[in-house]
Amino acid sequence: MIKNIWLITLYTFREAMARKVFLFFAFISILALLGLTLVFSVIGIDTFVDIANQSGSKGVLREVVASIQFMIINPLTGLCLLLAIFSSASFVPNMMEKGTIDLLLSKPISRDQLLLGKFCGGILVVFVNILFLVIGTWIIVSIKFSYWNFSFLYVSITITFAFAVLYSIIVLSGVVTKGSILGMMAAYFIFILLSPLLFAYFKEFRTAVENDVLKAFLDGLYYVVPKTSELTGVITANLAAGRSVTEYQPIITSLIFIILMIGFSIFLFRKKDF
Repeated sequence: MIKNIWLITLYTFREAMARKVFLFFAFISILALLGLTLVFSVIGIDTFVDIANQSGSKGVLREVVASIQFMIINPLTGLCLLLAIFSSASFVPNMMEKGTIDLLLSKPISRDQLLLGKFCGGILVVFVNILFLVIGTWIIVSIKFSYWNFSFLYVSITITFAFAVLYSIIVLSGVVTKGSILGMMAAYFIFILLSPLLFAYFKEFRTAVENDVLKAFLDGLYYVVPKTSELTGVITANLAAGRSVTEYQPIITSLIFIILMIGFSIFLFRKKDF
C-alpha cells in the first residue's frame, strides 16, 4: 500500500515538473532570494547587529534574527501559498479526465491509494519549494548577522501543514465537481478572509459580542474552520524564535479537518463511476 501511494506521489511530482509548476515556484523563490540579498547589501544593519551582540545575550540576538527572518518569510510564503492553491487545483481534476483515469484504474492500485498519492504529491511539490525558500532566507540572514538560528527551519513544516489543510479542500472539490474553480475559491476564501477574521474575533472581539446565539455560532465556526492564520502566524513565529508551542488546539483541529476532508473524498471517489 505504502509503495503504491509513494509511486503516485512521485508521479504527481513529475507531473508538476512537466507542467512547469515546480520550475515556476523555483523561479519566484530565486527572485525573492536575489531581492533579499540585494536589499541586505544596500541597507546597512551593522549597527543593529552590534547592539544585539553588545547585549551579551544569545537570546536577544536570536529574537532579533528570528523576528527579521519571520518578517521576510511571512509575506513570501503567503504569496507561495496563493500560487500553490492555484497550481495544485488541477491535479485531481486532470486525474479524473476520461482516458487518464481509465489508465490509472487499470493498474494494480486501489482508488484509496490513488487519491492519497495525489494528495501527498501536491504536498511534496509545495514542501520542496517552501523548504528551498526557507533555507535560502535562513542562510542569507544568518550570514548577515553571523548567527545561525536553526529553529527557523521548522517554519517550513508549519507552512506546508497550512497548505495541506487548504489542499484537502481542493481535493474534495475536485472529486465532487471534477473541476478546480470551486476548490480554489473555497481555499482562497478561508486563507485570505475567513480564517484571519475568526482568529481576530476569538482573540480580540469575543468578549465584546453580547448576543449569545451569535457568539455560539462564531465560536462553532472558529473551531470548525481550519486555523491557517494561527499556523502561518503565531505558531510559525514561535517556532522561528525557538519558543515552544503552547497552543496545540489549532494544530489538532486542523489535522482533524484534513482527516475528515480526505476521508470523505476517498468515500466519494470509491462511489464514482468511470
